[in-house]
Amino acid sequence: MTPPSAPTTHPTPGAGHAVSGPAVSPAVEAKTSPHAPKGPDWWLMMRAFLTQGKRIASFAPSSRFMARKILDGIDWATARTIVELGAGTGPITAELVRLARPDAKLVVIELDPTLCGRLRDRFRGAPNVDVILGDATKFGELLAERGIPKVDHVLSGLPLPSFPTGARDAILDTASRTIADGGTFRQLTVMPLIYYKMYRRYFENVRFRFVPFNLPPGGVYVCRGYRGAPGDVPVK
Repeated sequence: MTPPSAPTTHPTPGAGHAVSGPAVSPAVEAKTSPHAPKGPDWWLMMRAFLTQGKRIASFAPSSRFMARKILDGIDWATARTIVELGAGTGPITAELVRLARPDAKLVVIELDPTLCGRLRDRFRGAPNVDVILGDATKFGELLAERGIPKVDHVLSGLPLPSFPTGARDAILDTASRTIADGGTFRQLTVMPLIYYKMYRRYFENVRFRFVPFNLPPGGVYVCRGYRGAPGDVPVK
């Protein structure tokens, strides 16, 4: 894969950097479409956060430190299909493009039309990135439409704790049935460790990785061994 170019500079903070957006290669960052959403990443995220509340995890794009942490430990030699739910403006997607095999499938699902437009414009030069405007609760159907029965990892930027229980259960159940043996469900958060017990209700093995250099500070849950919907089963 061609090494990425230096981060694109913006006049205002984006993707959690002080003054830069996601680093993408020249092949990915093709000429901007005249129909692409206008404004810096931080503004698009802030507007989505203010208008959609509980469906947007953060008021700012993830930092490069968060992007690296959520991908840390993935075996890039064997990972062939990765799903990203709630990609926002694409800082994690950009890191995926940089690290993944050229023949890997990267399926990116975003519900907000404006953010999806930014993603499509930003990654339209990356042939292995499929940006979908869609509902994460139906991502199993979206994968089936594309003939994808299994994936290696699912990355989530969704604010799952604030989702209705049924929607959260649907997403995690689909992830459990879709992730291949040895794969992981990875969830970013901007509220470190507060929801650890909630994720332990869903997964046997949950590890938390703190990311101080993010706005706001956050972290990543790396989850394995799906238990099923929690119900009334106590967690030890």
